[in-house]
Amino acid sequence: MGSSTETATEPLPRIKATATTRQIRGSSLLLAGRLLSKGVNFGVQVMIVRYLSVTDYGAFALALSFVSLSQSIATFGLDRAITRFVPIYQEKKEYAKLFGTIIMVFSTILSLGLAIALLFYGFQHLVTQSLLDGDQQARTLLLLLIFLAPVQAIDDLLIGMFAVFASPRAIFFRKNVLAPGLRLTVVLLLIVFQYNVLFLAGGYLASGVIGVAIYVVMLFRLLRSEGLLSHFDRSAIQLPWREVFAFTIPLLSSDLVYVIMNQVDAILLARFQGTADVAAFRAVQPVALMNQLIMASFATLFTPLAARMFARNDRQGINDLYWQTAIWIAIFTFPIFVLTFSVAQPLTVLLFGTRYQESGIILMLLSCGYYFNAALGFNGLTLKVYGKLRYIVSLNVAAAVANLVLNLILIPRYGAFGAAIGTGATLIIHNILKQTGLRLGTGISLFDRRYFRVYITISLSALGLLLIQAVTSAPVYVSIALAGLASFLVIRLNRRLLNVEETFPELLRLPLMRRLLG
Repeated sequence: MGSSTETATEPLPRIKATATTRQIRGSSLLLAGRLLSKGVNFGVQVMIVRYLSVTDYGAFALALSFVSLSQSIATFGLDRAITRFVPIYQEKKEYAKLFGTIIMVFSTILSLGLAIALLFYGFQHLVTQSLLDGDQQARTLLLLLIFLAPVQAIDDLLIGMFAVFASPRAIFFRKNVLAPGLRLTVVLLLIVFQYNVLFLAGGYLASGVIGVAIYVVMLFRLLRSEGLLSHFDRSAIQLPWREVFAFTIPLLSSDLVYVIMNQVDAILLARFQGTADVAAFRAVQPVALMNQLIMASFATLFTPLAARMFARNDRQGINDLYWQTAIWIAIFTFPIFVLTFSVAQPLTVLLFGTRYQESGIILMLLSCGYYFNAALGFNGLTLKVYGKLRYIVSLNVAAAVANLVLNLILIPRYGAFGAAIGTGATLIIHNILKQTGLRLGTGISLFDRRYFRVYITISLSALGLLLIQAVTSAPVYVSIALAGLASFLVIRLNRRLLNVEETFPELLRLPLMRRLLG
């Protein structure tokens, strides 16, 4: 009896391992592209901050904060509907609902985005006086850039479509080659011809429109090559309004948390302190956000795969997928974390000059929050796949309120430093509560003991280098070298847990990679 049971269940781990391996391999292609794009975007960020005056950059960053806020509202949580419902409908061969979901989501997001842009135009004087503290330059930039909101919302939706139909190469090209290339061109023209910040805003808008147009053509070709267009019947289209909105409306609370923790702080800084404090905060925030670079790359393919496993009731497969993905993110994000946390002060001066010296502590606090959020994996996404909407909503509303209250208390007194404290603390607390909900609501282990060594080596290495930097005030290049050594040790000590032999055997053919990971 025992042997027959073992025989019956033996093939299942191989199936799970294959699915997890494919997810990590596909995500790593996106990661390679994201590293390329982030490298370009990071260079663009540094050039913009160094070229523009502090007040010009503050006004530009403030306008982009409103764009991100509007984009989140326009998206209405429907980008998650694409990655959850479309693969489920495809698995069940319910093509009428599949195409109905696509049509419904695209039309809703475009309509909301354009409506928000027109509202800003209609109430521009009220916005200027109440939120921009009368800054006319910020108003001009906002009225130009606000049309980026629907453009970027549609762009995110298209990325979700390519993820559903397993097309990492298309995502790689559009998001990681074309988009940063267009923005780099705009910034180079800005600097070479000594244009002003209005040219920069117009160039950002134009590059976004061009990118979406190219993506639409690529999507149509993908659907045709997959044979899905042959199942399209306009007369049979079903619009699953109730199913989709019953799932997405509660999850708007996730967008609320994201907006408050990443955008509202800039708006509050402008209101209580001015654009100089906005610049001090927003100059280093993109650097801190690089701690979520690898996590974002893995997220694109994680949700569709987890949704398919959920549809098959493969709970153990989701657990394996969750933790194996989490340690890949934690280990390979560590080089970014140790630089932006342990070496934050000298790194800030190296990148942005002495004008932004005081932003070093802001970078350190933000990096701590963003890395903590990434290192424990996709607890929030997994809760959504399991449909634990009530818990997510309650948790997100509590986090949003807590962060808003902290910012309203700290920003008027401490400015950008207070915003960093509020945002970093909320990220950590929010993630702890999501991890607790994961164990209670899905059965996924709160913490997998197999990976305890990973998190211990990461913590000790980061704190050790921070102590060395604080005591010795070592030159920045020495600190960067030490960060590289610490990263090598973390990867080397945990290489067996990564299961590279199965996931990426090609890497072991390279002498350097074989010595590091073999």
